[in-house]
Amino acid sequence: MGSTVLSLRIDSELLDRLKGHAAKRGMSVQDYVVRTLIREDFDERFKTAVEETEKFYGEGADPEPPGAAPAPLGQVRPSAGIA
Repeated sequence: MGSTVLSLRIDSELLDRLKGHAAKRGMSVQDYVVRTLIREDFDERFKTAVEETEKFYGEGADPEPPGAAPAPLGQVRPSAGIA
């Protein structure tokens, strides 16, 4: 994977806040911003994947196999086909 330069013009107050957040984590501002962007990108891709899965299976569809006992409240039944 190659890299490309991205130049940003940001407010000095925002830069100071970014420096503070990065310093708390022992990171450079550049590394902090890149990690934040990567995390945001992952969150968006994960959300999209969940939405697509719900569309495919139908939102609110019963995930229990036929004849299976319902999972107790507060617990999730494994969906890997384990009975």
